[in-house]
Amino acid sequence: MLLYFGMIHLAALCGHKKAQLMIQGQREVWDKLSAISHTDNSQWIWFHVSSVGEFEQARPILERLRAEHTPYKVLLTFFSPSGYEMRKNYDQVDLVTYLPFATRRNAQRFLAMVQPQKAIFIKYEFWPAYLKALRKQGIATYIIAAIFRKSQLFFKPWGGWYRNLLRCFTHLYVQDADSLDLLSQYGITNVTIAGDTRFDRVTRIANDSKDIPIAQAFREYTSLLSTTNQQPTVIVAGSTWPEDEKLLARYMQEREDIRLILVPHEIHEKHLHDIFTLFEGQFIRYTRATRRNIGQTRVLLLDTMGMLSSVYKYADVAYIGGGFGDGIHNTLEAAVWGIPVLFGPKHHKFREAKGLLEAGASYSVANYAEFKAHMDEAIVRHREMGQLAKNYVQSELGATEIIYESLKFNV
Repeated sequence: MLLYFGMIHLAALCGHKKAQLMIQGQREVWDKLSAISHTDNSQWIWFHVSSVGEFEQARPILERLRAEHTPYKVLLTFFSPSGYEMRKNYDQVDLVTYLPFATRRNAQRFLAMVQPQKAIFIKYEFWPAYLKALRKQGIATYIIAAIFRKSQLFFKPWGGWYRNLLRCFTHLYVQDADSLDLLSQYGITNVTIAGDTRFDRVTRIANDSKDIPIAQAFREYTSLLSTTNQQPTVIVAGSTWPEDEKLLARYMQEREDIRLILVPHEIHEKHLHDIFTLFEGQFIRYTRATRRNIGQTRVLLLDTMGMLSSVYKYADVAYIGGGFGDGIHNTLEAAVWGIPVLFGPKHHKFREAKGLLEAGASYSVANYAEFKAHMDEAIVRHREMGQLAKNYVQSELGATEIIYESLKFNV
């Protein structure tokens, strides 16, 4: 563990921006934590997440906790710089900080300052120094939205030491029966199948979504470009990377009846220039779009942050990026709108992707031939497949209620 943290320091010295942000955050973390006071007999709940995705899983619990005016104060910690930088001003908790590097000394110092009544980890966060210190001090410790696979270190023949970390939890709330069954094989039975709070979260986002007039205008005006009376199909491609964009650009060349709203994962100028070259300049950036010029293009590129979850409402079909890299991004933000969802091959660690595939609401593609065939079919069957997607999301609702009531915040 010390070697890992040393590598982060080295990366920062070499100019790695995220590592530099993390080191800067670590320098400030103790000053931030010193703001915690117990002179008013306040009781703190500690939530720890890795990054943005895990934060979204914690968020339904956090926001219900605040809405019900419980007597607790809440500390939210992040490991990832990207997560911290995006949510450091989140106003539904009392304090947001980095998690101090997970050494034994730091864990003891952290717990002495925070004195949490409960500690709640999200999905994959297993820091030995903190888990052992929490257990030693008898602090109720939970993990929510967890998912376990036989391939994880816990279940290797040499994984006994890691597996014992799971016994530090007061209770584990897992996403599926496979996780429960796997844990039970090793005598870990303080487990509840609660599901994934992201289903509740994306449903809330959809219910609260804002209209995007330019996207609506794009959808309406595109019919003027068609040589037929048929309404063009709109694809929204979310969180795309270069490999995804190559597929989309080629498809747009072959299907003149298609209109695309492209939302890149990274919107720095170099990436936008690469997209400009790939699409031969044939798009309008959202920040330069008007009701007058939006009908002159088949591609609308969102070069802003925070709009993706709402823009899916204007799609007939969604394509989710990342599947040719480290793994697909959020498929549920699209599926909740009742539209088919396509994504790349690296989706096997994502339970919701498996669920959408099994429901007949989604396709995975590994190359352009598969992309074209499955996109063509999804366009033809978009209403049927979209209803299946919506049904799947609705069938998975309720994790927030199960977990929140079980944690007994009001007791």
